[in-house]
Parts: sequence; C-alpha cells; structure tokens
Amino acid sequence: MSTSVLRTADAWWVLTPTGAAKVHTSATTTTAELLADRPAIAAAATSSDTVPVDDLALVSPVTAPCRVVAQMTNFASHVKDTNGNPETVPLTFFRKTSGSISGPFADVVRPAHVRLLDYEVEIGLVFGREMPVGTTITADNLADHVAGLVVTNDISARDVQLPQTQFYEAKSYPTFTPVGPALVLLDADELKRFTDLRLKLWVNGELRQAMLATDMIYTPVQALQALTRFQRIDAGDLLLTGTPVGTALSAPPKPVAFVASLLPPAVKWKMFFKGQARNPRYLKDGDVIEATVATDDGAIDLGRQRTVVRYAQ
Repeated sequence: MSTSVLRTADAWWVLTPTGAAKVHTSATTTTAELLADRPAIAAAATSSDTVPVDDLALVSPVTAPCRVVAQMTNFASHVKDTNGNPETVPLTFFRKTSGSISGPFADVVRPAHVRLLDYEVEIGLVFGREMPVGTTITADNLADHVAGLVVTNDISARDVQLPQTQFYEAKSYPTFTPVGPALVLLDADELKRFTDLRLKLWVNGELRQAMLATDMIYTPVQALQALTRFQRIDAGDLLLTGTPVGTALSAPPKPVAFVASLLPPAVKWKMFFKGQARNPRYLKDGDVIEATVATDDGAIDLGRQRTVVRYAQ
C-alpha cells in the first residue's frame, strides 16, 4: 500500500485518512535520511495523532542539494509534435540544478530577461538507495532502488534553451522545478502500475496536457540501465521522466521548418521567436498552473500541485 510523505520546513509528515501525522525521526534534514528511517514512517502511517493537511505549509519533499537528472523528448506524442520520429529518438539525459527545486504551492518566478516561459508536467522518480556506476537494474529489482514518485514541473525558458541548445541554464533558474506535494512511496506491485499513471496539467483551469505514461518511449528500467552506465545515483536524487504533448512550444509545420533550415541561424531564430511571441500559451504573470499524476482508479495518487507565475521585478 502506498504511503504519501509530506514535508514542512521543520518536519516530515505522513498522510492518513484523518489528516497528517508527524514522523518522529531524527532525520529532519534530507530526503535520504528520512528514507533510511522506514520504521518512523510506518509508525506515523498508523498514528491517530493528526493535524489537518491544510494547516501545513508544505515544501518540496525532495531536499536540496541532490542530483536532478531529466530525460529529454521521452513521450511519443511530444516527439511527434516537434516533427520527430519516436522510433528513432535516442535516450537522452540533461541535468538541472537542485537549486531550481521549489515547493508544490510556491510561486514560479520568471527572470526579467526571459520571454518564453513554458511548463512540462513530469513524473519524478526518487531513489531510496545508492546506485554506483555499473549497478544492474532490472524490472525485478527496480523497486529496490526507486523509493517513490512525485509530481514535478520542468519549467523551461524556451528563448534561452533553443538557440543555444542550453538546457542546463534554461531549466535551472530558482523555482523552475516545483516538486510535490507528496513523495508517494510504493511497493513493488504498485510500481508495476507505473504505465497506468495519467499526467495532467492545467493553466488557468484550461487542460493543456493529459496523457498516460504508456506514451513513454523509454521506461524507468531502460532509463536507469543507461544512466547507471556513467552516473552515480544516491538516495534522495531525482529523475524527471519526460513530458507529453501539450506544452506551449510547438514545432512549425514541416514546409516552414525546411525553408527556415536554409536561412542563416540568426535570421532563422529571429523568425521563430517572432512567431512564438504571438503564442498565447506561454506563461504570463498571474497564471495559475495545476498539475496532477494519478491512476484513473485513484489507487495511486501523487497529489495536486498548484503554483502561480510571477514576473521578477
């Protein structure tokens, strides 16, 4: 049975049918420490001493510093939307700074120089044990390494990312990785239902993204098999597994893209961004973003994230 772990600035909590029960543990600093104290989590899950969840000022259940790794173009619908071929797209990773992690209800702050701010709802894998380079990952032992799942939003500054192919900067500004509200710990059987999870994202109440995880090109097992060939992973680290179609960014039609490919880069990007500037789907000051990840039957529910976009002064 899944266990939903919540975090405030000074404590950890477990969601119960009657409210939030405090986890009595000395592991108050990092997610890794908390995951090592499973008896304390289990005790809180059965406690009747609870407080209303709405009384808690929740912050990200994934603590920084940690590694934040992300999969690029990992949903077939997203690849097709950018005029790509899902059957040939490679398994690709990029990094984000853990300084970009923010809470599930914190503001998303757009830096003053950014004009094209985009959203990407993603399922985050949170790891419960270290994986040195060379660790063998299989479907049978995946649950030994993945402690649980979180809702994440891979906020992206497209006008920084695209002309420079600079993913690291474009996705690493403070508040560009809202995480939570809950870290949902799963057992092996529940983790096998990963592809039953449906990702949804709304902007100002308009549903923008809605897709089952079956649309993923590379599964968590495949991703970790590739990642552990070269990257050490530690408990508390976070892997973002990609986003489906529906982001503000869309590729131009193929004929337009072909003509643009013949132009000098400076001219091409000037034309592209002029067109994108007319796109009303990019995030604006005051926009409300809501994101959820859950199975349709509600058996696994990672909670609802709600953030508001604010422009930096």
